[in-house]
Amino acid sequence: MIYTKTGDKGTTSLVGGSRVEKDDARVEAYGTVDELNSQLALVAELMGHDAEDYAVVKTVQRHLFTIQTLLATEDPVLAQRLPQLEEKDVAWLEQQIDTIDHALPKLRTFVLPGGTTAGAQCHVARCVCRRAERRVVGMLRLHPDAPIAESQTYLNRLSDWLFVLGRKWTLKGGEECFVSVG
Repeated sequence: MIYTKTGDKGTTSLVGGSRVEKDDARVEAYGTVDELNSQLALVAELMGHDAEDYAVVKTVQRHLFTIQTLLATEDPVLAQRLPQLEEKDVAWLEQQIDTIDHALPKLRTFVLPGGTTAGAQCHVARCVCRRAERRVVGMLRLHPDAPIAESQTYLNRLSDWLFVLGRKWTLKGGEECFVSVG
């Protein structure tokens, strides 16, 4: 059965079985990463399964699932037994950013999201990613010893990757729209 009724009174279980309020900082953090992961599913589908970026998006989604699991784990001993995000995962994401960025025209000013559906969706995912990062920062303020290793750094880089990916997919559909201020 999909429903357990255990959350009907406003609590939920973390990995390992401890229960917390549904608006706990941990739940807010991993819930927002879950939302980001769903937004990335839409990015992938809009690109098409044959797109060169599709496999990268799917790898990022797996990394996000690891982050979600770590954020939902209160017990540091249990967390050490789970899959971890590592520095090499952040370095891999930086390599993806550099590869895309080097192929793009020089950024002259602010970019107006849009141009193609996939490009626009990348920017939606970028905004959700920034919110996820803020939720993780807030959670860490309350739980500074949370065993999430490279998660905060990864989310920070991920928003940069989504920005350049959005630019790439916008340019595939035509011309990028820039906005000047002042």
